[in-house]
Amino acid sequence: MLAVKTIPHNLMVLKREVLLMGIKFEFSVVGNDSNWAEERINEAIIEINRVEKLISAFSDESSVNEINRNAGIKPVKTNAEIFRLISRSLEISELTHGSFNIIYYTDDTIASKKVASNKKSEKKYHNIVLDARNQTVFLKDKNMRIGFGSNSLGYATDRAKYILQMNGVSSGVINANGDLLTWGLQPDNSPWTLSTADATQANNPFSDYVIGNMAIATAINNVKYASTIDKVTPKQINAKLGFPVSGIKSVSILSTSAELADSLSASILQMGINAGLYLINQLNQIGCIIIDDHDRVYTSKGINLTN
Repeated sequence: MLAVKTIPHNLMVLKREVLLMGIKFEFSVVGNDSNWAEERINEAIIEINRVEKLISAFSDESSVNEINRNAGIKPVKTNAEIFRLISRSLEISELTHGSFNIIYYTDDTIASKKVASNKKSEKKYHNIVLDARNQTVFLKDKNMRIGFGSNSLGYATDRAKYILQMNGVSSGVINANGDLLTWGLQPDNSPWTLSTADATQANNPFSDYVIGNMAIATAINNVKYASTIDKVTPKQINAKLGFPVSGIKSVSILSTSAELADSLSASILQMGINAGLYLINQLNQIGCIIIDDHDRVYTSKGINLTN
């Protein structure tokens, strides 16, 4: 059922919430016909369901499952969409020096031994071998697996936006459990605006930020701020380096792509404040907002928050 917010000039913001990929999606479409908006949102929902099935590691028919089944055995020919998604994931792994990683291991004992014995400079994602000419993917280690838990939501959101735009939706917002992707303008021709808040105090925004034609994804240090029975707050450990993640509550990444924002937010959480800001400041059309343990706010260059 669509919720309708009427604006002058016969344009409306038509909203619909639906559970997809295990989380709540809210679609906001600018238009003047609720039936038309309902049809467009249904098309976006179909696309998200398609992506979820495509990247599933559990479906017998999925390319990802076939790649994982043949780990350490042989390369697997896959479709172009999955091949490009894996290729982009490896590029982000390279960019973040391995903080972003789509690899996991089926045997925790083996995985822990590998982490303990590996040098810090080893790049485990290099054990995924791509052959662009034959469009094949090969996992060198028989215990290796790939999964898209860190960027699947962003990719699905990007695809939903693409489908909406291709079907005539010139302005809208997709809210995927708090991660946002916007395009176009509001019905009154003003840009979409985000209220920025401490991740642990979401109802108390401290500033606004214009996010027109942008995506924003936030990673929260859930482990560090989880309540525990013995009242001891555990420190989150960087799985790659074995050191505690220092002083970060949350990381928000702004980008033109929801997939990239999704991937980088968790990566910067692992990298730390200084390394994360340094990386983001080298990149074009990407911004970063970090909140530390003492509620101090750090922003990359070009980010100007307004109170």
